[in-house]
Amino acid sequence: MSSGTEMNAESSKWLDAHYDPVANLYTFSSCIDLADLNGDGENRLVIGDLGTGSSNMKLKVYRGTALMNESTLLDLPTGLVSFLMDLHEPRIPAIAVASGPFIYVYKNLRPYFKFTLPSLEINALEQDVWQQAREGQIDPLALKELLEGIRDTADVPLSVRSLRYLGLETQDMEEFVSLHKQQPIRRQTVITCIGTLKKSSADEDGVSCLVIGTESNDVYILDPEAFTILSKLSLPSAPTMMDVTGQFDVEFRITVACRNGNIYILRRESSKPKYCIELSSHPVGLVRVGKNVVVGCAEERLYGFTQKGKKLWTAQLPAPITTMATMDLPTRGFQAVLVGLANCEVHLYRDKNLVSTIKSPDVVTGLRFGRYGREDGALVMTTKGGGLAVKILKRTATFDERDAAPGPPPAQSVRLNVPKKTKLYVDQTLREREHATAMHRAFQMDLSRVRLAAAQAYVRALEASLTPMSANPAAPLKLNAVVQGLGPAFKLTLNVQNTAASRPILNLTVSFLYDGGLYSMRTPYFRIPLLVPGLVYPFETLVECTSDKGISDVIKVFVLHDGKTAPLLTAHINMPVSEGLALE
Repeated sequence: MSSGTEMNAESSKWLDAHYDPVANLYTFSSCIDLADLNGDGENRLVIGDLGTGSSNMKLKVYRGTALMNESTLLDLPTGLVSFLMDLHEPRIPAIAVASGPFIYVYKNLRPYFKFTLPSLEINALEQDVWQQAREGQIDPLALKELLEGIRDTADVPLSVRSLRYLGLETQDMEEFVSLHKQQPIRRQTVITCIGTLKKSSADEDGVSCLVIGTESNDVYILDPEAFTILSKLSLPSAPTMMDVTGQFDVEFRITVACRNGNIYILRRESSKPKYCIELSSHPVGLVRVGKNVVVGCAEERLYGFTQKGKKLWTAQLPAPITTMATMDLPTRGFQAVLVGLANCEVHLYRDKNLVSTIKSPDVVTGLRFGRYGREDGALVMTTKGGGLAVKILKRTATFDERDAAPGPPPAQSVRLNVPKKTKLYVDQTLREREHATAMHRAFQMDLSRVRLAAAQAYVRALEASLTPMSANPAAPLKLNAVVQGLGPAFKLTLNVQNTAASRPILNLTVSFLYDGGLYSMRTPYFRIPLLVPGLVYPFETLVECTSDKGISDVIKVFVLHDGKTAPLLTAHINMPVSEGLALE
């Protein structure tokens, strides 16, 4: 009953505007964007369709529920962004599609410019080998052997042509050499991710630069008008996802998830990463919410980090992550993270709190939240089976801030109100810093005096026989005496224990020394049988007080070996006052 009520509450927040299960859209979140392509205030949905993976790749534009335009792409798209490249009126954004080593820029839905990544350094030995093959100095088999040797030892990787040649069968090598030997060798990298960075103004209609990550571990920032490289940043590994914030002319941060499982943060003042976040598993999603970075990992967990890489919180997910996107509603001041899961659900997290769950008929592979048409709160979802779904957030929808996921209470993440440092604390710190050596020496002197006093007290206790433990390692014994009774007759019980690990003790006797004018004992001397290690042996005797003066004395106990005069263990028993004779 409660689950049905919860599902009704979640569905009441969203309107199902459109769902087409056979839209034949195969894409990811990085290839989906919402942009006002005509300058009429009505946003269109722009999607880079992967097609079959080898053919039918297209750039599709939707208006409402209808396909408005489509253009053929020459290669698989790896990313798609909309950006303003100039200040000309009307302010219509361009579309940049990253595909292979190229960026195709569309303006007014027409091809406008094609940017090619700069070529990489070519191995000099590889060039010499192909030059010899061009002149006929080596045969195809010798060419293969030389290229294999270069691949195993050279610092600069081989070109795509040489790698393809090494994978050929012997009968196909000669044809390949004759076809390509006259062409120059080129080593080209490819684009792995793309984003945008405001150039000088943080306004929504400000001009933006393109930021691209490449397979060669580099990040390029491109000028929006001339498409020249403004800055080149280096990474330890190939980037897979990125998030960009700030302005190029002022200050910016580029948060990059790399293939080695780490996240690096690049800043304007350095071409190398400023901070590094090491994760326990590979990242599969990366978004920014306010000043924090939210990372989804392959181990079905969501992590929150600060801009400097400090971990803030962790949330456990019920299924693997398929995609992630940011949900930003400036009119309500609401920011959250949309997480698509493999169990056909989309979870909405604000910090580590699960505030909403959206059911989907299929596994969601692409998410984009923003203004679609004239609706500000539109959520576009693409599914694994090629479907397209559009949901609209109701204007009356509210999200409960309570923590719907199991885990520690929210109060645990509240920072303690640590008081400020007082002047006394600062003065004490300075004094300790300036006189550290003298304070350490004084501490060591006091510690030595305490140790000396403890040793002297122990020696006095041994000499006065005030301890019931034997100091002789040949006979490790423990003695405990208990006196029972009010008088004049007392029952004295001696509990003797062998504290050795495995060796029994033989031939022991117990003798008592007391004042004969005060006490008389029934058994002042008796033998102790064999003592097994670990067991406690009780021995009882009766003591009778013969004095009527109401005084008491000490009875000494000696444990000896047969035929020896030196005791192994001594103890003092303080006898109580005999109440029976004192009343007389």
